[in-house]
Amino acid sequence: MGIQRQETLIHWNFFLSIEEDLDRLGRFVDFSANDEVYSIEIVRLFLAASAEVDVVLKQLCKALNPGCKASSINAYQPEINNFIPNFKEFEVTVPRYGLTLKPWTDWAENHPPFWWQDHNKVKHHRHEHFEKGNLKNCLNAIAGLYVSVLYLYQQQASEGELMQLPKLFNVGDQYFGGTRMGRYGHSFKYNLL
Repeated sequence: MGIQRQETLIHWNFFLSIEEDLDRLGRFVDFSANDEVYSIEIVRLFLAASAEVDVVLKQLCKALNPGCKASSINAYQPEINNFIPNFKEFEVTVPRYGLTLKPWTDWAENHPPFWWQDHNKVKHHRHEHFEKGNLKNCLNAIAGLYVSVLYLYQQQASEGELMQLPKLFNVGDQYFGGTRMGRYGHSFKYNLL
């Protein structure tokens, strides 16, 4: 065998890929003031991030409670709220554009976040709701994915083992635990407890 393989953090890599596409979009759309702008590319990123959120939250629920059978956004909420009560208040920053997002702040029992509701409209009735695939929803979906992935990989995040720094996204001060320099480069340490 010429190649040895180790398990990778696939959801972290997926987040970084989506974020890289968002960074590229920033060459054409200024994120600091265009919340309602929409396009095919923005819709594509919005749908991809939202679909990955669903996958990651399902995995997070199983990690928190191995017997969990939750399989929808409304079913994930009580599970996550029970084990991570501050999840809704998690703050994500995009320093380059002066943005602070709380993508989960309005998530309540049987009430998904506003961007998730719009995601369903775009996903199922795009011909009527294409404009809801806007920058505001896209940014919140990707920020929501970032938070979800950090908690899914909580141990690695706390130890500074999520390799490759995000280009755009960062966390609020209360969640930042410093930086780490290792053999493979710099990484952030996150305070998630």
